[in-house]
Amino acid sequence: MTYLIVHPNSNDKLTAIKAVLKALDVDFDEASTPYNPDFVSKINEGEEDIKAGRTVKVSLDNLWK
Repeated sequence: MTYLIVHPNSNDKLTAIKAVLKALDVDFDEASTPYNPDFVSKINEGEEDIKAGRTVKVSLDNLWK
């Protein structure tokens, strides 16, 4: 099986591509991001923690202890 990643630059083109795929009876999945939503939420939480100052600094001397 071969995968295609398509980057339409407008909603009209996206709609046309979907119509062609449906007319050709080609299965397709639609995703707004290539990342797992749980992973994205964890990254966003981490960025919020950094902005709020909820971080821990580890010195190089204690890095491997």
